[in-house]
Amino acid sequence: MAYFSQQLINALTLGSIYGLIAIGYTMVYGIIGMINFAHGEVFMIGGFISLIGFMICAALGISSVPVAIVFVLLMAMAFTAVYGWTIERVAYRPLRGSFRLAPLISAIGVSILLQNYVQLAQGARPKAGGNIVQGGYTLFSADGFDVRVTWLQITIWVVTVALMAGFSWLIAATPLGRQQRACEQDMKMAALLGVNVDRTISLTFVMGAALAAVAGMMFLMYYGVVDFFIGFLAGIKAFTAAVLGGIGSLPGAMLGGLLIGLIEVFWAAYFSSEYKDVAVFVILVLVLIFRPSGLLGKPEIEKV
Repeated sequence: MAYFSQQLINALTLGSIYGLIAIGYTMVYGIIGMINFAHGEVFMIGGFISLIGFMICAALGISSVPVAIVFVLLMAMAFTAVYGWTIERVAYRPLRGSFRLAPLISAIGVSILLQNYVQLAQGARPKAGGNIVQGGYTLFSADGFDVRVTWLQITIWVVTVALMAGFSWLIAATPLGRQQRACEQDMKMAALLGVNVDRTISLTFVMGAALAAVAGMMFLMYYGVVDFFIGFLAGIKAFTAAVLGGIGSLPGAMLGGLLIGLIEVFWAAYFSSEYKDVAVFVILVLVLIFRPSGLLGKPEIEKV
């Protein structure tokens, strides 16, 4: 029981990180119906910028952990927001009226470009750092095994729930959210009714990139290491989480992220860690066979 409880805590933490990345995928898809395959690399860049931010804090002598985290978070979100805006402006907007595969190919090209750009700028070796939140709390002990939850894990859970609630409220109850939902239903009609479609889509990319920065910083602080390739695998799994939960649904993206985290951690804990990715995709296939729209997704209605 103690071992199971510890793995559950670890799984919820990993799932929260996947969920934050998946929300960025599902927000973009919900409006323009396309997958931003460069989103995983934006997450990776967020991790590197966070590392640089913590190094700046150390150089400036900032000893307060909350101040350092807020400073680094704002810095990472600002930089990745610029990357998100640039990706939309360069890779998506010129191809919006083209056939559906064109933006997809363009986004994959941007993904490869960002990977190699970071590899050249930061080197191919993993970079360590970010372990500034220490300590935790022992929940209980059983069979000589302590079940602990760290303050960092609690922080990740709180931040994830807060961001999930905040973005759900933003989409449901703000003018920007109404514009996003209008663009999702019919871009041409939304434009005729006065919605600035280009600005709305750009802001959606910016918000998704900012969320990826939060996930990148949490990943750095939790695992203590980043490299130029982490965005590829994390991006694929976050995309899988978005599809599993129902692409286009924010709660579905978070649910999918948590499920991916649970499957990965428990499969590695009780079976073979070498096949944890296989287990994730097998579950995805089974869910899509019986529920093609995902767990919380809604079937698309074709307009005729």
